Amino acid sequence: MKIQHLLALIPFIGLLGGISFANKVTPYVFGMPFILFYIVMWVVLTSAIMAMVYKLDPANKEEEI
Repeated sequence: MKIQHLLALIPFIGLLGGISFANKVTPYVFGMPFILFYIVMWVVLTSAIMAMVYKLDPANKEEEI
């Protein structure tokens, strides 16, 4: 399995697998209940991880002329 596939699997596990462990209203983080903060954090992390997947994908390399 390529590293891109493993990186793409991390947000799936984080959002769907970890949501049951983060299902708490208290404590509040940045004024949000913890569950909302956890979801927002994973949305941001997913964007960063997908940017890494894009950079690592050999199909996205520029061809030299």
